[in-house]
Amino acid sequence: MEETLELAKPSDRTFIQVSEVWVPEGDVLVHRGGNYGAFDGFAEASRRQSFAKGEGLPGKAWAEGRPVVLKTFDGSYFKRTEAAREAGLTSAVAVPVFAGAELKGVLVVLCGDDAEHAGAIEVWEDRDNALRLDDGYYGTAQTFEAVSQTISFSRGQGLPGAVWAANTPILMRDVGTTYAFLRAASAGEAGIKTGLGLPIPSPADKTCVLTLLSAPGTPIARRFEIWDARATRTGSAKKAMLIDGICERKGPLWSNLNPPVDAPVASAWQGAIGQVIGSGLPHVTSDAPGLPAGYTSMVALPIYDRAELAYIVAWYL
Repeated sequence: MEETLELAKPSDRTFIQVSEVWVPEGDVLVHRGGNYGAFDGFAEASRRQSFAKGEGLPGKAWAEGRPVVLKTFDGSYFKRTEAAREAGLTSAVAVPVFAGAELKGVLVVLCGDDAEHAGAIEVWEDRDNALRLDDGYYGTAQTFEAVSQTISFSRGQGLPGAVWAANTPILMRDVGTTYAFLRAASAGEAGIKTGLGLPIPSPADKTCVLTLLSAPGTPIARRFEIWDARATRTGSAKKAMLIDGICERKGPLWSNLNPPVDAPVASAWQGAIGQVIGSGLPHVTSDAPGLPAGYTSMVALPIYDRAELAYIVAWYL
């Protein structure tokens, strides 16, 4: 039976308002690109910035080898506080991308705050053989945050546990109603519809799972895709096959969880996904050719299995 998705009314408000990529150059991280929307002042401040290991939010994620959540900038180690305040940005999450011990780059996403800013970005870590919440940003979803702080996941349990067991990205639909999402009731109350779980490799072999939980009113994205870049799937280390996806307008990109025989395949340097295959780096683009029709921006995050590119996860607005 074909899955269906309740469509949300289009909204200009998004949960993530800025996305940017930082890459190592010598002993510092330098700005590689980003989508800043109308925040020209913050974009300019960012282009002039660089970060040593352990410095600022990108440098801290590099030094700790894991995603870092910063819920407030005032009085913190964040280096662009004044520019962020002027833009109305209030919190951020930095996600390092490691290929084995090598840092490929750091993706930073920044959020604002308003009375209806619902959704979640969560970091789960293994403690005593169970995944527990390390930190997260939830906007106005305070009840859902409180539930998340008290729960833990064993291997295979819930979205974080399923990602942990399979060591693959997993896209979960209709999380407010599915039994597989253990926090379904509180997610439904918060209006959260879609969950994306990602394994985040660490050079210290820490078990870490990042979850992005999206509500239609302030979506993280209106389209999610998971691409398999393993040579065992594509026959080439420089290609990736689309294996799962969902979009707000169409629902699932196909009618079941197995891709069709003619599933799209991307090659290195061809289109937005091809930029990630070719460079091995996180990629943020806006108003660029090669995006699916109707979308103006994209974030693509590579996920490595040791030193080899294994998956690419992309989300679009």
